[in-house]
Amino acid sequence: GAMWRGAAAGLLCLAAACLLRRGFEPRARLLSAAELRRYRGAPGEPGLYLALLGRVFNVERGRKHYGPGGAYSGLAGRDATRAFASGDFTPAGLVDNVSGLSPPELLSIHSWLSFYSDNYDPVGKLVGRFYDENGAPTETLREVEAAIEEALKFQAESERKKQQFPPCNSEWSSAKGTRFWCSRQSGGVHRDWAGVPRKLYRPGSQGSHCVCVRSTGPPWGQPDSSQHSDRGDLDNPHLEQYEGCHPLAEQCVLLT
Repeated sequence: GAMWRGAAAGLLCLAAACLLRRGFEPRARLLSAAELRRYRGAPGEPGLYLALLGRVFNVERGRKHYGPGGAYSGLAGRDATRAFASGDFTPAGLVDNVSGLSPPELLSIHSWLSFYSDNYDPVGKLVGRFYDENGAPTETLREVEAAIEEALKFQAESERKKQQFPPCNSEWSSAKGTRFWCSRQSGGVHRDWAGVPRKLYRPGSQGSHCVCVRSTGPPWGQPDSSQHSDRGDLDNPHLEQYEGCHPLAEQCVLLT
């Protein structure tokens, strides 16, 4: 029996170690707004915490930023989620109301949440807008998370489009008109092809803008289908040629 007991103790120990590493559900610790206010890092206070989307983090290690007199001391002892998106550190901005935020603002909150999860220890949850008194997510939190998810998808899609159709370089002068041209790093997209300028019309957006289009090989996302015409993306229906420019010229000058 002794051997079995030793093994069982070892397993328990392992489980405990795993839990401790994951912050052994002090995540389950629920704080009220009044309790959280006591954690602003002043002398005689029990510590230095902040909350983001209702998740409470111990930011003691960042005392010079979050402690009394620090540039971000306004974030301490409360959930000021909105300020992470807006950058408004006035009392009116240091609030947890996230209604009406734009997708880029939601992505900003998401990246701050990743930052705190990676760099600081979780303490628990704040009872209020994002968690109920049992620590369960509220409807508001679910809506914000769904909106963040949506913004992340949209961002990934835009990145993908930018890889397919990187923006052109362009310059304008009153004497020469507008010059568009493509290079292997135009639009900040480093690649092994330059491409040729085309107008891209995006469904739902006004007007067109200049993008660089691969002019050889298979169309985007169709690796080496034997049927393709070796014209890259030139036949994409959302593209239009610039009038008066050679269809395969890497640069194009439009007189004003």
